[in-house]
Amino acid sequence: MGHSCQVVSLLAEAGKSCFAIPLVSRIHKGVVFSNRDQRTLLDKMVLLINSLELKELFYFIADAYYASHAIINGVVARGSHLISRVRSNAVAYFPVEPTPEKKGRGRPKKYGMKVKLKTLLNDRASMKEAESPVYGEQGIKINYRTLDLLWKPVGILIRFVLVDHPQRGKIILMSTDLTINAMEIICLYGLRFKIEVSFKQALRTLGAYAYHFWMRNMQPIKRRSGNQHVHKRSSEYRNAVRRKLAAYHRHIQAGVIAQGLLQYISSAFPSLVWNSFGSWLRTMRPGICPSEQVTAIAMRNCLPEFLVDSSQKSILTKFILERIDFSRAEGARLVA
Repeated sequence: MGHSCQVVSLLAEAGKSCFAIPLVSRIHKGVVFSNRDQRTLLDKMVLLINSLELKELFYFIADAYYASHAIINGVVARGSHLISRVRSNAVAYFPVEPTPEKKGRGRPKKYGMKVKLKTLLNDRASMKEAESPVYGEQGIKINYRTLDLLWKPVGILIRFVLVDHPQRGKIILMSTDLTINAMEIICLYGLRFKIEVSFKQALRTLGAYAYHFWMRNMQPIKRRSGNQHVHKRSSEYRNAVRRKLAAYHRHIQAGVIAQGLLQYISSAFPSLVWNSFGSWLRTMRPGICPSEQVTAIAMRNCLPEFLVDSSQKSILTKFILERIDFSRAEGARLVA
């Protein structure tokens, strides 16, 4: 119960739209194998990023939960940067003004005046006005302000961007990259919602997280009881649980790969997908790639034609025909 998955996705531009292409997904909460394991979800996210062994530098775009020293230290150590939202109760410090060399004991003062970032949003006079760079918005003016302040959790300068949006309200963003401007930070964070869209498609269209693999000898737990602690059980029982979680991960990763293929087909052949869709949508816009659900429906509609026209020597055709249940596969009975 209560499995918590963390996903790393690659933000890719396709035509006039963007996709969050999932690269890897793992269950990071729900089962405790050792009471000495003090790793948090943030630590596990850093390990998940490192497991990809990315050679290129990147911006890690995440919500306010990931605005922490664990993520920043793990990402910055690779030469990359974090762009995130900041909690409303966050505080920062102005750098100390340069002064003549200090005499006497003690180290030089590092932090200057403390400021609550939320209070700076009330100073409209210090903000600039610009057209919103957020994805899908046109003709909307926002007010923003940029400040480079010291943040105590990491002890380095962080670029904070205070944004006052006429429709979305006030928000505070942060970036560990001091060379990027405010408009780029707002634009990149505005694309974070693509992660939520990608997760919904994986859940509802592909069923990547709809796994039901049961273990006969697993001890039942009460509903809402939180994590299942198995460190007091036998090694055979723990290995069986690990085997079950491995099956979950294989199922999820297969769904991640399938979703990536749907996104590729959608971005590479949008006209062919729309022509094969066979239905109507109010949001059909030129230049916008179809969603994973539209692409899946189009492929489902083309399946009977593919099975009929494909060569009988095709390995994929033989694989599908030997395993398909024509009594349940709608539209495929004519192929039989």
